[in-house]
Amino acid sequence: MTAITPQPGIMDIALYEGGASQIDGVSNVVKLSSNENPFGPSEAAVEAYRRAAFDLHRYPSTDHAKLRAAIGEVHGLDPERIICGVGSDEIITFLCQAYVGPGDEVIHTEHGFAMYRISTLAAGGTPVEVPERERVTDIDAILDAVTDRTRLVFLANPNNPTGTMIGEAELARLADALPPHVLLVIDGAYAEYVEGYDGGAALIDARETVVMTRTFSKLYGLGGLRVGWGYGPKPIIDVLNRVRGPFNLSTAALAAAEAAIRDRDWAEKCRTDNTRLRAWLAEALAEHGVPSDTSTANFILARFGSADEAEACDAYLKTQGLIVRRVGSYKLPHCLRITVGDESACRRVAHAIGQFKGGAR
Repeated sequence: MTAITPQPGIMDIALYEGGASQIDGVSNVVKLSSNENPFGPSEAAVEAYRRAAFDLHRYPSTDHAKLRAAIGEVHGLDPERIICGVGSDEIITFLCQAYVGPGDEVIHTEHGFAMYRISTLAAGGTPVEVPERERVTDIDAILDAVTDRTRLVFLANPNNPTGTMIGEAELARLADALPPHVLLVIDGAYAEYVEGYDGGAALIDARETVVMTRTFSKLYGLGGLRVGWGYGPKPIIDVLNRVRGPFNLSTAALAAAEAAIRDRDWAEKCRTDNTRLRAWLAEALAEHGVPSDTSTANFILARFGSADEAEACDAYLKTQGLIVRRVGSYKLPHCLRITVGDESACRRVAHAIGQFKGGAR
């Protein structure tokens, strides 16, 4: 047996499994398992990516100044308080790396994003899971779990995989009630899908213990480039930049992300289409006896009568060339998470679930 062993906590991490993208023996497959934008990135972002090909022999910017300036301009934020990462996942990793160690605790909710637990364990910390209330974040449950050892609280708003969210008043209540040694991290990967929601920016501007994370992988359709960002108090951002690799984002990714966030017309079109199709899909599934909570993201969490029924429906959808996401690992074995695709995909998945519920299986 080798004497080389990993740090404590690492072997408690299950290997992450991304959403499948193909089905053996089935053609014309539609992937609705990874919450990707079915309309893709804007033409401006694609063109910026093409132009970046001429500079592939150059190292990328280390300070991401142009992208931070664009983010700041669009969202009305101070670029000096913005950090960019390889998806918002890397910002989550930075936070755990910088503020969590053995003996420290990190709180996340019952159906919260898997990376909170993974990044906590990788840093040697202890994940603390708190219950939700009917798949909605429970602020009081979070506060009840706080101890002297708590260092971070991760809260996705809107949440993945439930699609639910809490209001800004509840977020403020949580931020104000947490003790000063606890940093609240608001994960806003799906914030762009909520009209008028700032993702927690106003909370951050008024406090020294709140950070938010955002991504270009969802609304902006740049999942393949892995670009995310965080915003917080300047002292915390300074700390995170000390653990960030100097060339963590490529020239092409930086250029595409800057063009994407400046193309407000495309972003608004994607948000509007998602809102319309999300409502249609939820109503269509409800008519087939498959309810879902009101979603504020780009997916719905379809609820079935049992784990067996959800599994059987997933299997049937695969025979129809439709890939959705089982969420048993999120303690929701009776549910399937379904990305809101384009109109054709939404009609196709609704029809297939209708056939399944009607006895086509």
